[in-house]
Amino acid sequence: MVMDSSASPRLPPDGRQSATALAVARGTTRLLHALGFSVVSELPLPSGRRADLVALSGAGELWIVEIKSSVADFRADQKWTDYRLHCDRLYFATTLAVPSDIFPKDAGLIVADAFGAAITCDAPEHRLHAATRKCMLLAFARTAALRLAALADPEGPYGGE
Repeated sequence: MVMDSSASPRLPPDGRQSATALAVARGTTRLLHALGFSVVSELPLPSGRRADLVALSGAGELWIVEIKSSVADFRADQKWTDYRLHCDRLYFATTLAVPSDIFPKDAGLIVADAFGAAITCDAPEHRLHAATRKCMLLAFARTAALRLAALADPEGPYGGE
C-alpha cells in the first residue's frame, strides 16, 4: 500500500502500464465517475482476458474501456474484440496524440489526459445476456470488495484476485 500526499491509502501500480496509459486511465476514470459510474481497473473477465477499465452504472449497465496509448499499442493488441462479449458498450480511450480514425467505428471513443476526459464518439449498445451480466456483476463486486479489504488490511489474507 502507498500513501499519497493526503495520507489516503491507495493500491500501488501493477507495473504493466506505461505512464501514458496510467494518465489516460486516471482521466477516463474521473469522467466515468462524473457520469455516475463506479470503476474497477484491470478486471479479470470470464474469458480469461483482463479489461483495462470496467464501469458499472447505478442501473446495472456495464461498459468496458480499452486503453490504447499509441498507434503501435492499438495495432499490436487485437484481443479487445473479445471484450464486447462482456459489456453493454465498448469504448476505447486514448490521448489527443493518437489519431481517432484508427479505431473501429462500432466502438465508442474517449480522449483523455491525466486530469479528465471527453467522449468523442458514443458506443453502440449491445445488451448482455442475463447470465453474462450476472457473472460480470459478481466479478466486479468481488474484485472491488477484495481490493477495498486489502486497502483496509494490507497484511490480510486477500491474495490475488
